[in-house]
Amino acid sequence: MLGIYHAGELGVQARAGVREMAQHSERAIKSTIKPVMQEFIHQQPMAFVASIDAQGWVWASAVAGPPGFMVAVDERTIHIGEAPTVGDPLHDNLRVNADVGLLIIEFDTRRRMRVNGRADLQPDGSFYVHAQQVYANCPKYIQARRFEVLTPAEQSPSNVSRTDRLTAKQQQWLTHADTFFIATAHPEGGADASHRGGNPGFVTTDDPSTLIWPDYVGNMMFNTLGNIAANPRAGLLFLDFETGSTLQLTGEANIIWDAAQIAKYKGAERLVSYRIEQVLQIDKKLPLRWEFESYSPFNP
Repeated sequence: MLGIYHAGELGVQARAGVREMAQHSERAIKSTIKPVMQEFIHQQPMAFVASIDAQGWVWASAVAGPPGFMVAVDERTIHIGEAPTVGDPLHDNLRVNADVGLLIIEFDTRRRMRVNGRADLQPDGSFYVHAQQVYANCPKYIQARRFEVLTPAEQSPSNVSRTDRLTAKQQQWLTHADTFFIATAHPEGGADASHRGGNPGFVTTDDPSTLIWPDYVGNMMFNTLGNIAANPRAGLLFLDFETGSTLQLTGEANIIWDAAQIAKYKGAERLVSYRIEQVLQIDKKLPLRWEFESYSPFNP
């Protein structure tokens, strides 16, 4: 691991003019999981995972189960007790590259935490995450939702489809979304999973292979954009909260700093454009269903 911030993060912080604030924020990044975080982990039914495949493409995945399927074994180790869904690249990715980023969100309270480190894949498909960076994030742009865990009898078989571009139905899915998850990776700093949210329509697409979304004010660390500045490969995960289906994309992201383009997006401080390489849809993947409660008061 490098220091707290790598060159990509430092460069974006400097261009955004927030270097001093980022230095203050870095104090929140620790190497251990506090007891209150350990309890938080144990209560959650889902986590989002960043991983890297054998070709270097970055993927965002979701793992889910009844609360308790994730356990902090000690102050530096988390055990994820559910194997990835069939068709998800996560299992194969962890076999070839142990870098992993973990994002855990409690949607109804808008609390979230990140754990970046190294994974240890087990024969049964479960895995350990050995923490190197641990920190909480602010509640901005998280839409409040309550979850319900389905019983095995209530779950339907998953259907897996792969393409190299979005279908018309998938484009509609993305442009109506209020939430997605992004996985990025630094060549030396490892993988990272993060959250993006806004009002429906904050993600736009002009063609089946390209997305654009606004980057709103955040914690000033620029972990995601710093990784993109150093390595444009990134993975996106869109979740259908009503059906448990997931849409995973891998491709390349680019930061847009042009003021004229940024001005077209309410509340944006930068934009990110994204070129799709692969599309993976898994229908009814997750054993969870979510009831919408409210949009984030921070949404522009």
